[in-house]
Parts: sequence; structure tokens; C-alpha cells
Amino acid sequence: MGKKVLLAAPRGYCAGVDRAVITVEKALDLYGAPVYVRKEIVHNKHVVQTLEARGAIFVSETDEVPEGALVIFSAHGVSPAVHKAAADRNLKTIDATCPLVTKVHHEVKRFASEDYDILLVGHHGHEEVEGTAGEAPDNVFVIDTADEIDSIHLREGKKLIWLSQTTLSVDETIKTVRELKKKFPQLVDPPSDDICYATQNRQTAIKEIAPRSDLVIVVGSVNSSNSVRLVEVSLEYGAKAAYLVDYAAEVKEEWLTGVETVGVSSGASVPEILVKDVLIWLAERGYGEVETVTASEEHLLFAIPPELRKDLKAAGKS
Repeated sequence: MGKKVLLAAPRGYCAGVDRAVITVEKALDLYGAPVYVRKEIVHNKHVVQTLEARGAIFVSETDEVPEGALVIFSAHGVSPAVHKAAADRNLKTIDATCPLVTKVHHEVKRFASEDYDILLVGHHGHEEVEGTAGEAPDNVFVIDTADEIDSIHLREGKKLIWLSQTTLSVDETIKTVRELKKKFPQLVDPPSDDICYATQNRQTAIKEIAPRSDLVIVVGSVNSSNSVRLVEVSLEYGAKAAYLVDYAAEVKEEWLTGVETVGVSSGASVPEILVKDVLIWLAERGYGEVETVTASEEHLLFAIPPELRKDLKAAGKS
């Protein structure tokens, strides 16, 4: 058959990531450097380093931002406690939280106000989960895997619903919820799916190419949940090997031993230039034939945050 590449589509930037990165870029253009950003704006090493080179300063918490300065909240969202901490320091804030994450925040507030206990399926310590759980810490119980179910102790007699982090494996989430319902038969499903369209679409695409691939290369950073999930899904669906790399230079020659077909995809926070570099690297080693495998088309766009839009308009730059 000869050497070839199966290139997953869709891949790379989702609407929420695109909005967040553009927010920082436009803020730098409008206000000038430095612009402070709480946490990594998106989970991608290249994006963060590129913005740092332009004058973005990434901090862990708002108390690292000079009083009265501008701070941008990352795409992963923050809790009410972080908003309050920023207000206490008189910080000007721009909230670049992905609207799909904001939707889950609204769900937590709504169900907490109706006195539900909420099982939030997600990764302990992930910024999105911390921000979401922070909307109602007394009502939210985070569960990472089905193995943790027996350790959950809920409040007596409360209504119960599950929600999820937006970047999880669809299959793993279904599996965890199935186990949760065995222990908690009263568990109610959310009104709509929380796992974002981009996460689902990229997993669907990787499921199509994995069974046909001897090797899958996923471009993405290790702290990117959706990128890590693509590697896991690749292996689950038949790829003989799968690896996560930030850059083409991290791909190892020995991975290609005995390999005819290489699947390539990228996480939702990865710029396309990094994928092109991997394709060039592969082409130089005989994998010049590229077949794009399209699972779905994406056309969604999100407007930049209203507080930045207002300032751009006032400056005549909208």
C-alpha cells in the first residue's frame, strides 16, 4: 500500500480557544504590554510562549497582578472567589471563559439553587473543574473515575444530577455515569450534553482514523485534557501506537519502524502551523501522501468578551 498519512478533520483550534487567544492579542494591541493573564490562556505551550513574547504575563493568582492593572481570565473559567479577589484588588478584568464552560457554570448555579447535589465528572485539580465547582462548593462533588464512586458521601435525601467537564472522553464519561447510576438510581441526566462539540468532533475523527493507523501522532500539550484524551481514544479504537507531542522535533524516528500509515490530529488549543510542521517532518521520511478524513464540519464562532469589545469600539478599533 505504501506510506501515507491520515489527517483528521476537524482538528486544532475550537471557537472557544480562538476567542481566548484573539482576546489576549487584541488586548495587547489596545492597551499595550504588559497584559496579565491568570493561568495559561489555553493549554498549549507554543501559544503561551508566543503571547509571552508579545508582552503577556501569565500568573497563577490575581494577587500577583499589580493593584489596578488589567487581568484576563483564561478560557477554562474561574470561580466567584477569583472574581471577588480581582475586585478586591481593583483589577480591570476581561473574562475569556469559553461560553460552553460558562454554560456549565450556569447549570451548577441553577441546580444548586434548586438544592440538588451535583456530581461533577472531571479531573481533580483541572482549572475548569475548580472554577465550575467553585460556583457551589457545598453542592458539588467531583468524581474523576468510576473507581472513586464508593468513596462519595452525599447529603441525605437530596436530589441528584450529574454534569461534566467539557473536555472529557465521551466514552469514558458515559462509562462513569453508568456506574454512578448503579449506586445512585435517582441520578438525573443534565438537560443537555456538557462535553463540548469540538471535543466530541475531534474524538469522532480520531475514532475513524485509529483503526487504519499503525501510529497516531496527536499534537498538543500534556496539560491539555482534550489532547491527552485523543491519544487515549486512538489506542482504544485500534491504533497500534499513539503519542502526544508539542512540536515536530519531538517525534522520534524509531516510532516509524514498520509503520505504513500514520494518523495525525491535534487538540483544540493547537495552532495549525504545528500540525503542518509534523506533516513536513513525515513527508521528509517518505510519508508524503496525505488523506484527509473528515468526520464533521465546524462553523461556530464566538464574539470576543463584551468588556474588550466596548473598549475597542471606544478606541475606534472595533
